Amino acid sequence: MSDIREQIFQELSKLEDATARLRATAVDASKQTDLEVAILTQQVRNLRAKNARATELIDQSIEILGGLK
Repeated sequence: MSDIREQIFQELSKLEDATARLRATAVDASKQTDLEVAILTQQVRNLRAKNARATELIDQSIEILGGLK
């Protein structure tokens, strides 16, 4: 009977260790995802700003070309 109890406790200990590793992996993955989202968000902001500036320059170029006609 004590052998069975010992085996149960060993299995529970292994299960507890595996659960702790899985939790740590999930936390790390979440942090990585948050970082990736933050980087992508900043990149999108930068691209939108560049796109707005390019639109302004194109509009100015069209005005200049229109004035030359």
